[in-house]
Order: sequence, then structure tokens, then C-alpha cells
Amino acid sequence: MFDNKVLVNLHILSLGKNYEMYLPSNEKIGNISRLLNVTMFDSINPDKNYVLFNVESGIVYKNNDLVRDTDIKNGSKLLLI
Repeated sequence: MFDNKVLVNLHILSLGKNYEMYLPSNEKIGNISRLLNVTMFDSINPDKNYVLFNVESGIVYKNNDLVRDTDIKNGSKLLLI
């Protein structure tokens, strides 16, 4: 039923807040980062590039990586920096 998305714990460093959210498996990391930027930081520079970082594995994801092709899975702890 939920094969097309993963539930992750996202910590947004600049806000000091944690969120649990679903990420679509078929989406590029860069698109997700841009969407989070626009959604969470509407008063901050929308052109700033934020990066997703896996807290557990230490991997910084490339913008062209699809979520399904990374090690992101249900319960992953991600940091938006």
C-alpha cells in the first residue's frame, strides 16, 4: 500500500525542529529539497540550495538521486542543511 513513499524523521537544523514526513520514492532528492525549502523557509531566500544528509550513514545525497535508489528507508533520520 505504501510502496511509493517512505516515512522519515527529518531534522531541520536552521529551525531546530523535527518532523516525520513521507517522501515519494520516485522523486529526485533535489526536487524534495527545493519543495522543503519553499515550504519551510518561505521568508528566507528561495534560491538557497539545501542538502539532505543521512544522520545514520553519513551520506550527503546528490540532487539527481531518486529516493528509491538511495539508502533512505522507513525510519531513516535525515538532516536538512
